[in-house]
Amino acid sequence: MLIVALTLLFVLATSLRGIAGFYTDFLWFDSLDLSSVWRKVLGAKVSLVIIFTLVFFALMWVNLTLAERLSGRTIRFGGSSEDELVLRYRELVGRRSLLIRGATAGLLAIIAGSGTSAQWNNWLLFTNHTDFGEKDATYGIDIGFYVFQLPFLRFVASWTFSALIVVLVATVVAHYLNGGIRMQASQDRVSSQVKAHVSVLLALLALVRAAQYFLDRFELVFSGRGPVDGATYTDINVQERALLLMIMISVFATVLFIVNIWRRGWILPAMAVGLWALVAVLAGEAVPSFVQRFRVPGEEAARESPYIDNNIKATRSALGLDGIEDQPFDVNYDLSGEDLTENADTVNNIRLWDTSELQRTFNRFEAQRDFYNVPDVDVDRYVIQDGPDKGTLRQVMVASRQIDDTNLPSPGWEASRLVYTSGYGVIMAPANAKTSNGQPSLVEREIPIETTEGYPVIDQPDLYLGQDLDGYKIVDTTRGELRIESDGEDSTSGNYEGADGVPLDSAVRRAAVALRFGEIEPLISGSITPDSKLLMQRDVRDRVQALAPFLAFDHDPYPVVIDGRIVYVIDGYTTTDRYPNAQRVEIGRDIPEGSGLGDRSFNYARNSVKAVVDAYEGTVDMYVNDADDPLIQAYQKAFPDLFLPLDDAPSDLRAHFRYPEDLFRVQSAMWGKYHVSEPTAFLEGQSEWTVAPEPDTRAADSTTTTAAPAGGAGAAPTPVSQGEAAIEPTYQLLRPPGAEEEEFVLVRPFTRAGRPQLSAYMTAAPDGKLVSFNVGSEDDAPQGPQGAADVMSQNDRVAQLRDFFGQNADISFGNVLLVPIDGSIIYVRPVYVTANNDAPLIKAVIVSHQDDPDNTRVAVESTLGEALEKLFPGSPGTLEEAPAPDQDLGELDGGDATDPRDESPGTTTTTTPDTTTPDTTPPEDPGTDGTDAELVSRLLDAFDAADAALAEGDLAAYQEQVDVASQIADELDRRNGSADGGSGSGGSDPPSSTTDPPATDPETTTTTGPSA
Repeated sequence: MLIVALTLLFVLATSLRGIAGFYTDFLWFDSLDLSSVWRKVLGAKVSLVIIFTLVFFALMWVNLTLAERLSGRTIRFGGSSEDELVLRYRELVGRRSLLIRGATAGLLAIIAGSGTSAQWNNWLLFTNHTDFGEKDATYGIDIGFYVFQLPFLRFVASWTFSALIVVLVATVVAHYLNGGIRMQASQDRVSSQVKAHVSVLLALLALVRAAQYFLDRFELVFSGRGPVDGATYTDINVQERALLLMIMISVFATVLFIVNIWRRGWILPAMAVGLWALVAVLAGEAVPSFVQRFRVPGEEAARESPYIDNNIKATRSALGLDGIEDQPFDVNYDLSGEDLTENADTVNNIRLWDTSELQRTFNRFEAQRDFYNVPDVDVDRYVIQDGPDKGTLRQVMVASRQIDDTNLPSPGWEASRLVYTSGYGVIMAPANAKTSNGQPSLVEREIPIETTEGYPVIDQPDLYLGQDLDGYKIVDTTRGELRIESDGEDSTSGNYEGADGVPLDSAVRRAAVALRFGEIEPLISGSITPDSKLLMQRDVRDRVQALAPFLAFDHDPYPVVIDGRIVYVIDGYTTTDRYPNAQRVEIGRDIPEGSGLGDRSFNYARNSVKAVVDAYEGTVDMYVNDADDPLIQAYQKAFPDLFLPLDDAPSDLRAHFRYPEDLFRVQSAMWGKYHVSEPTAFLEGQSEWTVAPEPDTRAADSTTTTAAPAGGAGAAPTPVSQGEAAIEPTYQLLRPPGAEEEEFVLVRPFTRAGRPQLSAYMTAAPDGKLVSFNVGSEDDAPQGPQGAADVMSQNDRVAQLRDFFGQNADISFGNVLLVPIDGSIIYVRPVYVTANNDAPLIKAVIVSHQDDPDNTRVAVESTLGEALEKLFPGSPGTLEEAPAPDQDLGELDGGDATDPRDESPGTTTTTTPDTTTPDTTPPEDPGTDGTDAELVSRLLDAFDAADAALAEGDLAAYQEQVDVASQIADELDRRNGSADGGSGSGGSDPPSSTTDPPATDPETTTTTGPSA
């Protein structure tokens, strides 16, 4: 009893944190009024453990009891060592045989039953299954059988087979200990009763194995042996026949084991096992491998075509590709300013800002406090409610300010857990707008929040939940929480008034919290009162994942301002890898880190849930987005309190739902191959597309960039590496071909495998509509994003940008945005300038357009509006402010450009044609009279003046002084060249004002003039 007591005490002590976590989990679910979900999952786990533990215990108990009774009746003592062992065993056990038998069966049953709790999800699907309404092409069975029933049935068969093996071994040992098996005997080593008992167990094992083989037949629809996943030629014509043969042999072995009860010896069981092993090796492994390796390749297209066709149809259905609408995209190379004006709403929503760059800018200018940070920037759209643009749908970039616990002004437990508890408001800027100096034009800004007319007003800016938040907070304490007053001053007199939180109204709860998080302060702090509450699971993804662990969630929650409050929307997916004959999705780099789809294997996916989390209240609503999905129907039956119909979501909220990015990544990547429907063409892969590669964002020197492809006939395109990262999907507000108004869609372009030409682009609308716009033949296809990026980098004005900004700043290119307008494709790329490791600002915008397959025009200007006007006179304006005088790029080369059609066919290293008369007026004479020494002195003065202008941000004055220095240097070259053959005065060349900046980091390089 003392040993038992000490053992229990030790187990309790080492399990306290686990018990505390278990208890606080229940309290958290209960605080959200979703304790039924917690109980359902727990009930499924406990039920499985109890059922399988009892079944195993019964099997073991019955067989151990039979072993004891059968052996006891037949034992004959002859004085051997085995007989002595049996006698001593009986003396030791004696009257305790019942206890020993029960302890043995119970211990093994606990071990065998405890691991079954991991099958809780399969159990819930099995008990709440429904039909798909579709049948697989191989066996003609409803797909629901493979998804809901087959996984659990295979688990039961496998568990039963393993359990019977353990029971068989334990039974044989029991017979030996009880004297029923005597290895030292000269004859009758196994009594007839024991032989009958063991034969029955072997027969049961063979019968269960036959059932496993029967279920394994259905597993052929998930085979990966052939050129595609699913049942292919070898599986159906060889492997399935081998399994049928194995079923017959297993049944035959069952009969032999039963017949062996009445025969002497073990010849029949040995024959059965030997025959089974031989057929398993030959028919089950060797023959199928031989056929697949040597028979199929010679006639692969003919043999595999029917099965590839099954795979194509199944994959399209499983991943929602069968709903993709194929539309031809007849390329229009004659885009005009009038066409852009007719699509002014699209032009006014062309996205300038990349989310990663804008995140840095928001953190620099709008975090406002060191303890706030901007974790992410998202893309959304809002209808302007007031002002001159009332009723206009505007695409915006939006982000939230969150608490950064690593930068608190007063670190410590009390500050981090009780005082600094919430973030503050959102930052919002139109996607198409920027200020005169290249910053985002903010419509939600500052602390306290200032809102531009027409944009949503925020009444409750405090954010207790958000993205990438960990740890816990305790609210409603005597310490008080940080609040922003109306005058913008910080105060620590606030308290939480929302619904979220676990009440800490007892010492037991406070102790449980202290144990769970490994901090003693929640138990001993005097600031915590019975009214205090614990806020946990503050990361919105973690919160919804804890409530619905059977769903996968998108990597990118996004904030929405609705009715004066801030909520987060997270897309949830139902997935399975049990869709027959469908191709498994390869989990590669195209699925972002943090995505729930990256944590699981699947060949079926649906965006079945829109989860909405109130950032202040903490409440969670899960709306069923795809009521036709059989998986979500099963989960609705299992968890009726967790899900709501989509119609229950407020209409204003539904207006902000969007097509999920992670699912679109999967679908677009798979569509590149599965747009081909003819099996032979699919197998050959000649018509395969790839998602266009992501162009490099580094501002490479144009002198070292390879020749840009023309994107049409006669071009010599640079091959696209298959290992390059795929271009990111982009949310855009545009008018798709054939549509009457703008839609908020995801866009992703494709190129032909190994080629830079655009082959198609896909859009995904919020209502789930997918459209593939397929470009014509390869000969007249327009450039893809990489080709457009190459042309842009070859432009002379891009090279001049490096001279213009590159001395004291870093220059980088943004993402290449594909914008379809009236059958034409234009590419837009912002140019970011980052000075002194500060925030990146957009200082230029590059636009390219092909006016025929062999000719590309490029415009590089301070704003998108100016660039569009250069290419398409009469274009509508954009939301950008005119650049500041010292930021205007017109000084680069006067706006001149050469027409690429004057050069050799296929060349595209061009700038924008300009119809204006170039300004040929030479700059004011800087004074080139005087001695060489006087000219050198003026040259150094010009360098100093240029440096001073650049330091003050006066780029116009900087350029003027560079021009002065250039003229003086030319005069010095002329004089010294005529005097001594160009060797230069004193044998050294004067510094040039037109060379590229040095390749070293401009932040750490010191120069004495505008030239390197």
